[in-house]
Amino acid sequence: MKELKLGIVGLDTSHSPAFCNLLNDPANEFNVPGAKVVKAFPGGSQKFSLSRDRVGQYTADLKAAGIEIVDSIAGLDGLDGIFLESCDGDQHLEQFAEVAKLGVPVFIDKPLACHYDDARKIVELAHDKNIPMMTASSIRYAKGIEGCLPEDAKVFACEAMGPMAFLPDYRDYFWYGIHSAELLFSFMGAGCKTVQAFSTDLVDAVVGVWEDGRIGKLAGNRVGSNNFACSLTTDKGHVLAMVDTSVPFYAMLLRKVIPFFQTGVPAISNEESLQIIAFLEAVSRSRAAGGAVIDVTKF
Repeated sequence: MKELKLGIVGLDTSHSPAFCNLLNDPANEFNVPGAKVVKAFPGGSQKFSLSRDRVGQYTADLKAAGIEIVDSIAGLDGLDGIFLESCDGDQHLEQFAEVAKLGVPVFIDKPLACHYDDARKIVELAHDKNIPMMTASSIRYAKGIEGCLPEDAKVFACEAMGPMAFLPDYRDYFWYGIHSAELLFSFMGAGCKTVQAFSTDLVDAVVGVWEDGRIGKLAGNRVGSNNFACSLTTDKGHVLAMVDTSVPFYAMLLRKVIPFFQTGVPAISNEESLQIIAFLEAVSRSRAAGGAVIDVTKF
C-alpha cells in the first residue's frame, strides 16, 4: 500500500506537531507508518486566546521540520487526506466546508463542533458530498482503556473520570469534557435519552440515562488531577481501568486514523460522534439551567 501524503488545517494545537513527529520520523519509538504530513495551513482563531497565542510558534516548528506551509485551505490540494486540527471547535463547520472541496477523507480533531447544530451540519455535508469523515478523542484508544472489557461482557453502567477544565473564552464542557464523554460513549454506545449536570467550582457530576435503562456518568474535576479512568458495571463483574501514559495517546489514535485515511471507513460511526455532541450540548444546557433534566432526543 502506498504511503499517504497528508495535510493539516490548524497549527494552533500541540496535536499538530505531535502528529507530524509520530508520522514523519521513522526513528521515533512510537512511529506510526503508512503516511506523512507534507503540507499545512496555519489557520488560527482570533476569538480564542489559546489559538491566537500558539499558532505562530507551531507554524514555525512545522516549517523548520520541512513541512510546506500554505496560505489557504485550497493550497492543500493533491493530498490523500486532511487533519482538521483547529483547536477552536467553532471554526470547524466553516473550515470543513472548504476542506470538503478537496474530495479526500477528513479527520476532525475533538470536538467535532462546539454546538450541536454545527456538528449536525458537518455530518450532513460529509454525507451529501460523499466525504469520508471521522472524529475522535485520543483518550478513547489510550493504553489501559482499550481492551479492558472482558470478552463478551455487557456494560450496564459506566462512569468516566477526567479533568474538566473550563476556559473563559471556550464553551464549558467542549474543551476537556469531550474526552470523558468519548470515553463514556466508547463503552455505552449511542442511545442516551436524558442528561442532568451538577456543577460546582471544584467538580462536575453528569448523569445520563440511556433508552434501555443503562446509566452513564461523567465525573470531572478542576482540583489539579489530570488523569483519566473509568468504572464499568458489567454482567461479568465490575471493571476499573486507568489510562496508561507509557504509550502516547496520539500514537494510539493515529493507529486508528491512518487506516481510516486508507479505506475511507471511520473507526467510529458519524451517528455516534454526532450523539456525543448532542450529549455535551444537553450537559451544557443543564448546567446553564441549574441542573435541569435535558431531553437529548429533542435535538
